[in-house]
This record gives sequence, C-alpha cells and structure tokens, in this order.
Amino acid sequence: MSTSVAVPRVSSSVAGQVRTIARRSIARTLRQPAVIIPNMLFPLFMLAVLSKAGNQATKIPGFPTKSYITFVLGATLVQGATSAATLAGGLLAEDIEGGFMNRMLLTPASKSVLIIAQLAGVLIVGFLQSIIFLLVGLAFGVTVKAGVGGALVLLAIALLLVLLFGSIGLFTAAAAGSLAQVQALTGLFIALMFLSSMLMPRNLIKHEWFKTIATYNPFSYLVEATRSLLVTGWDGQALALGIGIATGGVILALFGAVIVLQRTLERT
Repeated sequence: MSTSVAVPRVSSSVAGQVRTIARRSIARTLRQPAVIIPNMLFPLFMLAVLSKAGNQATKIPGFPTKSYITFVLGATLVQGATSAATLAGGLLAEDIEGGFMNRMLLTPASKSVLIIAQLAGVLIVGFLQSIIFLLVGLAFGVTVKAGVGGALVLLAIALLLVLLFGSIGLFTAAAAGSLAQVQALTGLFIALMFLSSMLMPRNLIKHEWFKTIATYNPFSYLVEATRSLLVTGWDGQALALGIGIATGGVILALFGAVIVLQRTLERT
C-alpha cells in the first residue's frame, strides 16, 4: 500500500477503535474481487472433481456414507476458509510494507485492536462463502445428517475456521512483514489438506505412513469436525477436537501477532 494513504481518525475508546479499523478492513477486503472470486471458485472446482472421482470410494466396506460429495463437502469448507489467511494477512503485510502501521501506532489505537479488527473483512467474506458452499452442496444432493441445527452449527464452525486461518495470516504478516511470506501459506495449506483425512477416513487409510501423518496433522481434525455433522450426525469427540484445535489456534496466532508486530515495525 502506498505511504500516501491517510491515517483515519481513531477514537480513544476501544469500541471506537474497533469500529474504525473494522470498517476499513471490510471496505478493503470487499474491494478485492480478483482475490475473492478465485478463492471461492477453486474449492467448488475441487468439490466437483473430487466428488466425481471419489464415487468408487463409497463402495469400500466401512465407508461412512454412500454420497462422496457429502463426505468431501466438509473438506471444501475447510479449504475455503484457508483463503482468509492470504486475504487478512496480505492486507496487513501491505500496511506494514507501506508504513501505514507505523503511523497508526502514533494514534491512540492499541496493537491488539489493530490486529484483531483486521479480521472483520474476512469474517464477512468467509461467512457468505460458506453459505454458498453449503447451498451448492445441497443442490447437488448433499445431506446434513445432524439436521437443520447441524447445518447452523456447521456454518458456525466454518466461521471459526475463517477466524483461525485469518489469524494465522495476520501472525505471518506481523512476524515477516512481507506479502510474499503470506502468499506462501497457500501452498502449505494445500499440502496439509491432501496429507489429512480429506479424501478417506483415517481408519480406512491403508498405508501406515500416510495414516500416521494424517493422525498428527491438525487439518484432519478440522475436516472431521465439519464432516461429522454432514455424515454421522452429532459426534461429540470430532466436534470437540476440531473446535478445540481451531479455538486454540486463534488465541495463539492473535497473541503471537500482537507480540511480534512491534518488533517487525522496528525493522521496517
């Protein structure tokens, strides 16, 4: 971002600071259709390809559903949420590289607000994106085993995942101060998705090395939390693990971002 961008007037109250930074975050995020649209279309493309190619997997003894598109929709919601990292982190990196964040620290705004309020834009985009993914899935035969209440919880978890990956993006931007480092997260997340239980339940993975990686890969538990509501209904263990990992990740990433931001700004 250009250093000519004006610093907004910031209130001395925390609520006023949040409103100011959040409004700016929403406006900047929505002005990026060239980023938002591909991030929305790619998971839908993968959903179509994987659901077509994976139909034979439903014939494996012990496979939890006869509908592979239902099975893989949970992973689609996780994959879509990962785009929050490059959206939120990219905007923060631009602010750091352009000197905007240094100027903001001269205002009454706290570093915590400057970080956390940056998530407002990706939360709106991510929520709308998750609704679209679910509606597309329902249109093509996806069922939600947990019912209407489960569908609402599914959207709430998807929003938590947007928070998680948006927070990871903010931490990366705050630590590196570089847009290139934030963009590198995309490749990392794709790799972790395919090394998870995205395509096959862990108990049906034949190769022990792959099963071990999937077991230690936190993406497996994020996928399984969303998938459980679609395929098995109310699975308390899957939901607790997925929600717990996501919540812990949000807290750690945001806390880390606030801690390292000052050090990064001193280097720029």
